[in-house]
Amino acid sequence: QVQLVQSGGGLVQPGGSLRLSCAASGFSFSNYVMSWYRQAPGKERELVASIGPFGDPNLGDSVKGRFTISRDNAKNMLYLQMNSLKPEDTAVYYCHAPSFASTWGQGSQVSVSS
Repeated sequence: QVQLVQSGGGLVQPGGSLRLSCAASGFSFSNYVMSWYRQAPGKERELVASIGPFGDPNLGDSVKGRFTISRDNAKNMLYLQMNSLKPEDTAVYYCHAPSFASTWGQGSQVSVSS
């Protein structure tokens, strides 16, 4: 079955960096768009970044210049490198394959605080 297993996240001070990883299985990973979403307390889940099968990235305006989305199709891995983190980046982050609407990673808490 389609499965997404996340790793990474944690607590970091403002200006710090974190990296999230997402291991995909159960589908032909290299053929599909992959995305990262986040949900802050009391807010709706929002799209952070997406990447096409050939590595063409799209980033939300709030994270452009700070976050990088990438993928390794040989390893079925999706990544989100987060630099210059701000307190407003605090959220639970989820990886998602849009073509499999009901399948999400388990979520990774990212907390940015001094």
